[in-house]
This record gives sequence, C-alpha cells and structure tokens, in this order.
Amino acid sequence: MTNGRVALWLAALALVGCSSRPTIPVADDQTLVMESSILASGIIAQPPTLSTQELQPSASSRLFNERQQPVTVHYRFFWYDARGLEMHPLEAPRTVTIPGNSGVTLYGSANYLGAHSVRLYLYL
Repeated sequence: MTNGRVALWLAALALVGCSSRPTIPVADDQTLVMESSILASGIIAQPPTLSTQELQPSASSRLFNERQQPVTVHYRFFWYDARGLEMHPLEAPRTVTIPGNSGVTLYGSANYLGAHSVRLYLYL
C-alpha cells in the first residue's frame, strides 16, 4: 500500500514538472538580450536606459557597427511592470540598418503607465 502511494506521488510530481513552459533563463537585471549572430556581425550594443517623460516611460539604446558593411538588425522592446511581469500587447518588432563604422540610437516608448522596467531584444 505504501509503495502504491509513493508511486502515485512520484507520477504526480513528474506531471507537474512536465507542465512548465519553456523559457529563456534571463536574470532580472539583464536588460539587453542579443542573439550570437549579432555579435558575429560586428554589432556592439549598450543596455537600454529607461526614462519617464510626461508620465510615459521610454527607453533608448545605442548600437555600433564595427564593420565596413551595413548591417540590418531587428529589435523589440519588452516592457515589465513593478512585479516583473511582461506587459501585453507586445510592441511590434522593428528593423534598423546600421551603416558601416557608425552607430544609431534605438528608441522605444511604453504605451502603459505601469511600465517599470524594459528589456531590449536584438536579432538578425
């Protein structure tokens, strides 16, 4: 009887463990996420800085292209509330072409008054 309870308990734990969603493990203080292809293409990025202008949170980040050829980068700002929960609806992905040996500044603004932090995701 005890073996049956233990087996049932282990089966229940296995089902609970399998029900979790896959996520990208990111530390709470990491505000910049770049795919490895970004670094391989010669792009250097600064973490986004968050500011509040007239109650609307906004963020900016500076990107630099170390190569001579222009590079097209896709990006998206993700906004989070004070509890660290992602705010929806998500912003649409955007695209910028960075000329060779130069830099650009990316800007994003939250359409949510409760936005408390931001994360920038860069990919090719």
